[in-house]
Amino acid sequence: MKLKLIGLVLSVTTLFTACKKNDPENQVVPIQPAKGVYVLSEGGFGGNNATLAYRSAATGTVSGNFYLQQNPLLSSGLGDLANDMVVYGGKMYIVMNGSGNVTVLNAQTGALISKISFLNGTTNKSPRYAVGTKGKLFVTAYDNTVSVIDTTSLSITNSITVGPNPEGIATTGNYLYVANSGAFNFPDVDSTVSVIDLTTLTEIKKITVGKNPNKVEVSTNGDVYVSAYGNFGTIPAGISVINSATNTLKRTLGTGFEYSHVRISGEIAYFHNNYGGSGTAKVYNTTTETIVRNEFVTDGTSITVPYGINVDEQNGDVYIADAKDFTSSGEVTCFDKNGVKKFMFSVSPGINPNKILFVR
Repeated sequence: MKLKLIGLVLSVTTLFTACKKNDPENQVVPIQPAKGVYVLSEGGFGGNNATLAYRSAATGTVSGNFYLQQNPLLSSGLGDLANDMVVYGGKMYIVMNGSGNVTVLNAQTGALISKISFLNGTTNKSPRYAVGTKGKLFVTAYDNTVSVIDTTSLSITNSITVGPNPEGIATTGNYLYVANSGAFNFPDVDSTVSVIDLTTLTEIKKITVGKNPNKVEVSTNGDVYVSAYGNFGTIPAGISVINSATNTLKRTLGTGFEYSHVRISGEIAYFHNNYGGSGTAKVYNTTTETIVRNEFVTDGTSITVPYGINVDEQNGDVYIADAKDFTSSGEVTCFDKNGVKKFMFSVSPGINPNKILFVR
């Protein structure tokens, strides 16, 4: 009887362990190869010429004005100043700063689903950047708020007051981190990051970082990296690091880290400047806190203005958008992780390409 009981316990334990191993929530789903690449070009200020390009991975062909191609019944393109683009829950959200809306597309086809207005009467709240989490899209806007969008009804359901002229936004754990630039108060710019509790949807504190903070990214260890422009003169651009476990400033990266932009993939950070500055990007390991190399590109390929960087996490390829002279059609160059060029493509008629996303 005792042996039978032991056998039964072992069987149940084995069954439980097997179920646990086969539990979808405990399985790591491999990243599928990208079907293609979307490239958002912001256009020129007041030019009403923002575009969305698409490059097919299978054929290498590029559709420079994919938005109009996939929506042929529309009489006009995306609009004025496309600031950001995110894919979340099968939808693509394009933040249109100048036009004052978030344009919602089918992420696979590019078909228009809706436009969410950020106009208050005739006043444009000037949406800037977005992030999706917990079934919602959070969008910073220059009226000193973060708008909460329900991704089912595609409507704004809440507004969270933060600091002046918020820019970049990122999430980790139960918090949102928002860079308050204070750009409209120049030269008296802001230097804080608002921490928002995702349960209460309220700002719980501000953390002091560099002057005129701009981009926010999160590394695999939970550290929050914030890049700042400085004052374009006596105060240089710089990088601050926030400990998300304590929501306190962990460190400020010093000399040699005068960069206004940061993009992180896994534990690797790419620091770059989109207006002036030497080199294409500095590569930094956020786990060991060491420089991998000071210049990402290793084969001599020239990038005039690195206006946006993204990494294909399936194979490690790094895509860099080049704004050229800010008036000509931009280009995107794909490098392997060692900084060697694989291919390049134009996003014509796109001007100032600033965001790259992968379709899987």
